[in-house]
Amino acid sequence: MTIRPNVVRVALLAALAAVTSTAVAGEAPVPDTVIRAHTIQVAGHPLHYESEAGRLAIADAETGVPHGYMYYTAYRIPTTKRTRPVTFVWNGGPGADSSLLHFSAGGPRRADAGRLLVNEETWLTDTDLVFVDPIGTGFSRPAKAEYADEFYSTRGDVASVTEFVRAWRLLHDAEAAPTFLVGESWGARRAASVAYALQARHVTVSGIVLISGGWGLNHEYVDAPLRAALPSVDMATIALYYGKSSPAAGKTVDEVRATVGRWAREVYAPALTRTDTLTESDRVSIVSQLAAYIGLPIDAINPRTFTVSPRDFRRNLLRDRAQEPYVFDMRRTSPPPSENTTAILHELRHDLGYRTSLPYVGLEEASDGFAPGGASPQPVGERWDYATEKLSPEEVQSAIAGAIARGDGPPKLGAPLPATEEALAQNPRLRVLVAAGLYDSFFPCAVGEDTRRHLPTPLAAAIEFRCYVGGHAMYLDAPARKQVAEDIRRFVTSKTVTPSP
Repeated sequence: MTIRPNVVRVALLAALAAVTSTAVAGEAPVPDTVIRAHTIQVAGHPLHYESEAGRLAIADAETGVPHGYMYYTAYRIPTTKRTRPVTFVWNGGPGADSSLLHFSAGGPRRADAGRLLVNEETWLTDTDLVFVDPIGTGFSRPAKAEYADEFYSTRGDVASVTEFVRAWRLLHDAEAAPTFLVGESWGARRAASVAYALQARHVTVSGIVLISGGWGLNHEYVDAPLRAALPSVDMATIALYYGKSSPAAGKTVDEVRATVGRWAREVYAPALTRTDTLTESDRVSIVSQLAAYIGLPIDAINPRTFTVSPRDFRRNLLRDRAQEPYVFDMRRTSPPPSENTTAILHELRHDLGYRTSLPYVGLEEASDGFAPGGASPQPVGERWDYATEKLSPEEVQSAIAGAIARGDGPPKLGAPLPATEEALAQNPRLRVLVAAGLYDSFFPCAVGEDTRRHLPTPLAAAIEFRCYVGGHAMYLDAPARKQVAEDIRRFVTSKTVTPSP
């Protein structure tokens, strides 16, 4: 491996420098954007690329005054050939920085066991990459404390990330580049809504990749009883991993998923449509069968509704061992070690050259930096306004309490923002790749697979679904990382890509 991190292009485009380096009165100066040249070996061949680390101003369109500075790391391959695609990438949270996808999946360097190695599965071989840290994460910050609430909300988040993509393309002469958006978890829904918002501003989006965050659909295409029954397929898969499922379900993952899938469709879902009229014998039979398939004690299943929330499943599967599966990868009983933080921070500040004393929020604590008055800011996720419309305090508290009780993700407060369906209505040539992890507790593969089968023809033609053997961040498993990379490379280089105007 050969890396030449000290070749620095000092001069930047005047427009870019003006946007990323200028501070108005009363604001701290923003470090200059840094561009460096690198060479790595991928699959036995040299890959020459440039990195660009900087912050882009999110400015008020009326006054031109920056309200925030959004940090990004871009990787581009200089070429005189056809315009390369450019892919904008972020994680979720809300309140998560982009370092996980950056240094574990798509970037040219991958963090492993406290070191940074060449990433043989980097997506850079087929698309330029821009890893984005939304305001309040990484090195991204509101320009003033009073601007924070403009960014720490579902609506403000989509608006600011949309503005970042629009502005970055303009400032980097990338208007003609096919544009792709990749988001994980909460960031998947963000990607779908940003696609819609960009296209409303006449920026064509060629494709979106939604990782472990659902479909971004505002309509349900699987009826409610079947949606409630199908998670049992994934629960049974996890129970098999721990030796908790009934031998009658099968000995392999494929056998278990086929057996429990048939039962969920033919017995469980129909029973859920008539819970009030079931005989006691039927009720006992269903509860007993469900408990056997998903590895729970019978007393852990509600005898009246015979449903199991994600939280109840996690709490009860291993209660005889006084353990609980890890929410992001149910094969684990504790989070993975944080062993790569030092290496990633060194890469950002030294190898990529973005020399700032700001804490990189997500890998470092905001409290590591200066806090006027001694009170450090609350984490972004704790300050988040999930509401998309005005609701009463009682409605907000009820939705939050329900989401916590179920353990199935953030609360839904108000009508959902336009997302995948609406973006496809704007641009029928938009393509969508939906990815899920087999051992993720948030997005059951069985529900994803059935959703794909029930989509109407226009959506089915545009959307593909993949389930990988892994957790929420399925690319942490080497085989899944390779397959994800192959799928994304294929996705961004497909001949059906629509270039932006």
